[in-house]
Amino acid sequence: MKRFVLPVLLAALCMLASCSKMLDVDSHSAVATNTLTEADVESFLVGIYNRVQNAPGAESYISFDITGGNLINAGATSDGGLNTFITNILRPENGLMSAAWNGYYSALYQVNNLLQVTASLPETQRNLEISGTAHFFRAYLYYNLVTRWGGVPLLEQNNAEKVKRNTEAEIWAFIEKELQLAIDRAPAYAAGQYYLVSSVAAKALMARVKLAQNKKPEAAALAEEVIGSGLFQLDDFEKIFRATANNEEIFSFKNLTIESSVRVSTLFYTYAHPVKGSYVYRPTQETMDLFTETDKRKAISVDTYEGLRVINKYPSGQSGTDPLVVIRLAEMYLISAEAQGLAGLHRLNELRAVRGLAAVNPASEAAYLDAVLLERRKEFLGEGYRWYDLVRTGKTAELGLAPREVKYPIPMNELALNNLLQQNDDY
Repeated sequence: MKRFVLPVLLAALCMLASCSKMLDVDSHSAVATNTLTEADVESFLVGIYNRVQNAPGAESYISFDITGGNLINAGATSDGGLNTFITNILRPENGLMSAAWNGYYSALYQVNNLLQVTASLPETQRNLEISGTAHFFRAYLYYNLVTRWGGVPLLEQNNAEKVKRNTEAEIWAFIEKELQLAIDRAPAYAAGQYYLVSSVAAKALMARVKLAQNKKPEAAALAEEVIGSGLFQLDDFEKIFRATANNEEIFSFKNLTIESSVRVSTLFYTYAHPVKGSYVYRPTQETMDLFTETDKRKAISVDTYEGLRVINKYPSGQSGTDPLVVIRLAEMYLISAEAQGLAGLHRLNELRAVRGLAAVNPASEAAYLDAVLLERRKEFLGEGYRWYDLVRTGKTAELGLAPREVKYPIPMNELALNNLLQQNDDY
């Protein structure tokens, strides 16, 4: 499938500001789904990739680095105010909360539209594949919602009613159901086609979802299936983050400059840097010190430019955009390693060897979990994992987070627009 600027058909698709507004206001600009042909649906699908990629905004991709202690505001004179920085981010009135909430639900609106269309079309192989892709995206959107806010409104169909929050358990069950549909229906992976959703990408995301729920045997088995598929292999770090063909990515957004509003790198580089940026966030010194000299990830992950610390994974700055990696094989190694406990030590050490590091041999399960989490922190720096890794393993206190900060606050404007929503505890 070609990735291109949204066709005229999709230019009028509704871009609603929030879940609540979506529930209250009928769109007068959306394409009527009952008028779309099978040919139109292919164009609609391109629009879905674009919407899911763009709608939540650039900071959604690094949100868990921002709240997980990897980053601090670039203007801070020291790292001493890190907890205050995180607390100020985790406020109901903070724009990062509403931008992500609105973006995920705005994208969900269009995914639901696509699923409504495909349900009315003949059950051809291609229509099933499109449906599977849409189910993948719906699972992906709800994964991002539930990991931030816990229970959220569950919308299988777009409607004009205000709705309450579903329970967190209900959201996780729904995600699993959606991913199983994606595994069954999404296209098979074609070599090098990691910018397209595939059934194996759905299986990899299911492994992540199982680990998040502490379903460790299932998580390990799924991760091992992806590793053993022969479709991917651990690859050079610079290939992954320099838009070079590689064998490690499982699914990424291509994020072409012509179609994208997501420029993560501008948040990390200074205006004095050759590619220029706005320098909103910088890595803490602790983050800089994670990498030893033999670690092949170091130069790609962090850098110092004119005495200022920068994240280096997204190299384009204001000159363009960079791919957004959603799932890659290294995560499967670390999911398998964590889910198996010490029995998975070989997976941890295999990854470390490829990254230029010596083997480790933790003496206890607790020490082993710490080693896996440290490896995840280094491997996925700037990719949006850290905060939720601390949350799901019960380690937020180690960062000094307040008890309420294991959830994001429901955005203030959503509470005002939908009186059926209830705020997370203690916000």
